[in-house]
Amino acid sequence: MSETGSISIHTENIFPIIKKFLYSDHEIFLRELVSNAVDATQKLQSLARQGEFKGELGELKVRVTVDKEARKITVSDHGLGMTAEEIKKYINQIAFSGATEFVEKYKETDAQAKDQIIGQFGLGFYSAFMVSKEVEIWSKSYKEDTLTAHWTCDGSTQYTLDEPTGEHAKAERGTDVVLHVADDSDEFLEEARLRTILEKYCKFLPIPIEFEGQLINDTTPIWTKQPADLTDEDYKKFYRELYPMSMDEPLFWIHLNVDYPFNLTGILYFPKVKDELQFSRNKIQLYSRQVFITDEVKDVVPEFLMLLHGVIDSPDIPLNVSRSFLQADANVRKINTYITRKVADKLAELFRKDRAGYEEKWADIGLFVKYGMLSDDKFYERAKDFVLLKSVDGKLYTLTEYTEHVQANQKDKNDNTVVLYTTDAEAQHGFVAAAQERGYDVLNMDHILDAHFIGLLEQKLEKTTFKRVDSATASQLIEKEEAPASVLSEDDQKKLEEVFQGAISNPAMHVKVAALSPQDAPVVITQNEFMRRMKDMQRTGGGGGMQMFGNMPDSFDVTVNANSPLVSKVLADGGDTIAKQAFDLALLAQGLLKGEALTAFVKRSTELL
Repeated sequence: MSETGSISIHTENIFPIIKKFLYSDHEIFLRELVSNAVDATQKLQSLARQGEFKGELGELKVRVTVDKEARKITVSDHGLGMTAEEIKKYINQIAFSGATEFVEKYKETDAQAKDQIIGQFGLGFYSAFMVSKEVEIWSKSYKEDTLTAHWTCDGSTQYTLDEPTGEHAKAERGTDVVLHVADDSDEFLEEARLRTILEKYCKFLPIPIEFEGQLINDTTPIWTKQPADLTDEDYKKFYRELYPMSMDEPLFWIHLNVDYPFNLTGILYFPKVKDELQFSRNKIQLYSRQVFITDEVKDVVPEFLMLLHGVIDSPDIPLNVSRSFLQADANVRKINTYITRKVADKLAELFRKDRAGYEEKWADIGLFVKYGMLSDDKFYERAKDFVLLKSVDGKLYTLTEYTEHVQANQKDKNDNTVVLYTTDAEAQHGFVAAAQERGYDVLNMDHILDAHFIGLLEQKLEKTTFKRVDSATASQLIEKEEAPASVLSEDDQKKLEEVFQGAISNPAMHVKVAALSPQDAPVVITQNEFMRRMKDMQRTGGGGGMQMFGNMPDSFDVTVNANSPLVSKVLADGGDTIAKQAFDLALLAQGLLKGEALTAFVKRSTELL
């Protein structure tokens, strides 16, 4: 038998479309051809399990070879093969899908078949023409008394199909796909290039893949095994295999394994990221039945878990025909929700079983937890029991523990719990110390996410407000019913305000006189909590409608302590030198004294000494 004919397609321009739009990344031709060869091999295994194939399976592997001189790439399998009629049906008539038909036929009898058929032997095969000027198929079916089928096509819609005999016949069952590489695709004749592609896409395929005599893949990666059969060292070894350049071991990992209402396996590792936001994304690899698809997993994995590393494998994640893009659908949303829940469960388990070990890891995992609470309300509800707050003395508390810790001493006159925090314990040391002298506790909230996290906690926690330690004088951080009385008359207070206003002459500084404790500093510079937060949000691109008002000007409160002995001296002397000195000391405490003003302060200090 020998015939020529036209491929049954809906448009004469199918190949240009495939080349330009369907498969924009030419290297995936090898993934598709190898995947098809694996499918054919697994189909034969399935038939053998069902008793429909009683012959010897022999050595089931897929071989990839390249002949640079002859400009050929060959992908060979020892699978079920095809007859000439099957080639006409599955290759020439694109509308039919061999894989789909096979699954439909055997789904009632062989549950493994559906999960082991990678794709449709149809459009995937045609990706071969992206790099070839001609493609040949040599195939011999597993069925008895069938002839070799030989199909040739030069990338047009015309093909030839014959059944060679004698020395030209194929001796063994299976299929050889021979690519005659086009002149503009020389790169794919290089062994190193092909090896790189195979190691990228085929590293964990379930059938052995041999390239130029060397095995490429691990057919049973650890995510396909049961957790009970694996040791910690197995997980760590696999992590090193995935990320050979990583210097750190993972903190811990989660083994995913679910078969209802969707199929999903995989391993997610928590890496060490510290408090940096310059972390590496695209570290989670998505597979479909052990074929690498992409490391763009933003719809499958929640945004806050994009910082994780590892592997996810699911046949239920819908892909477009080139497998390049995920299609958002109900299964993707379910998988996303499942992963979030599994991560929350794992963190809760670690916290419950080993509080000390969890606290040791908090510097690394705190970023995940806070990011998750900010971006996912359901995760917040789970994580509120294991998120930790760190005091400046290094002690860690849960939200409930911390509320209980401070409520006796840090309630204001409206019965609100006031949580004090610092964003830079060193720069704000004086304010922290002043708060601690009053018996207040101060939290360290020095991560870039903490400004947003504080806002979230204020929304979620009842009758709780947060104040940075330098947002008011120590005695005014928590408004109590009782306040110290002033030793100055109203006239003296007004005069004092005028002296300091004259000594400062800065429109951004707003002077007020208040009766503080005699032990407080004579002058304290603070920035209103609300205004400072607005400016912080503006700097980090937040603030919503605040952007329309342009850049908000700096505004500071200068509180002059009416009960300070030094202030009484300012009134008695009537000069502004001491007032200027006291103001500059307050600027220095806030890190605001710089340049010429700092030089003048040093000179004045020397003279006063």
